[in-house]
Amino acid sequence: MFNSTLNFTSTRGPPLWYQYEVCAVAPYGFIFYYGVKVFNLVVGTPCNGLVIWQIATRKRDASTSDIFILNLALLDAYFCLMMPTELLNSLLLDNTSIKYVQRFAYGVKDTGVFFLVCICLDRYTAVVHPVLFTGIRHNKIRIGISVVVWALIIAYALAKSILGSRSVNPIFSGVILFAFTVMVLCNISIIWILRRSVTGKEVMHPVKKKALKMVLIILAIIVVNYLPPVLMAFAPYYSIVEFRCQIGISVYSIMDLSCSIEPLLYVTKMECAGAKCCGCCVARKPHNVSV
Repeated sequence: MFNSTLNFTSTRGPPLWYQYEVCAVAPYGFIFYYGVKVFNLVVGTPCNGLVIWQIATRKRDASTSDIFILNLALLDAYFCLMMPTELLNSLLLDNTSIKYVQRFAYGVKDTGVFFLVCICLDRYTAVVHPVLFTGIRHNKIRIGISVVVWALIIAYALAKSILGSRSVNPIFSGVILFAFTVMVLCNISIIWILRRSVTGKEVMHPVKKKALKMVLIILAIIVVNYLPPVLMAFAPYYSIVEFRCQIGISVYSIMDLSCSIEPLLYVTKMECAGAKCCGCCVARKPHNVSV
């Protein structure tokens, strides 16, 4: 359990680059933390912008998941654009008022995983329950779901901003456990259906083969980005140094990487049209996993 008598806040004067006094003995997790911040700003921002532009300007061949992908890209772009404020306040200013804005941004990111859950459920329904899917293809349903998700995200972000991170840690742990479980089960079900569809056949159809490969990649990214945050559920059992300086900062950094990995994945699914961004080609249309 945490020892509440220990001082784990920074001293007066210039803020500590490792944020907490006790982290002086193990500050290296913060190097990774700040490196992820810079990476998201340089790579994540333009790639999320590309995803937003590609979906907003496409008039045909749209995927039913595009509404959820668009919302996720908007959320990730906002979080990436908050990086200069985060770095400035963490390394130079240490302004209490700005910390409210920082915690709000982190609250938005914490629950942004709900949109990834929606994408997985949408594709799961399309592949595993195609008959049901044909009756719920209308975008009004997805717009309504997006509004509900945004309401949950903003409510959580405001609570984290006003009440502090500790007050919402149990909620965060529950959200991540729920989201991780749903996403993994959805993608495993899709893989099973795609594999079963080639039973008795010598060669898998190229489209299904491509879809299977993409689902496997998505599943790997989900495991890498969202399995580590499950460790946060065991926070009371860590020492302050372990939690504040090593586990906590590393877990949040890995999860933050999804701001760049998710749009990069979407961009790599696009068909080349000549122009490039983030080392990837601009698309005419993406390959939908839910074939």
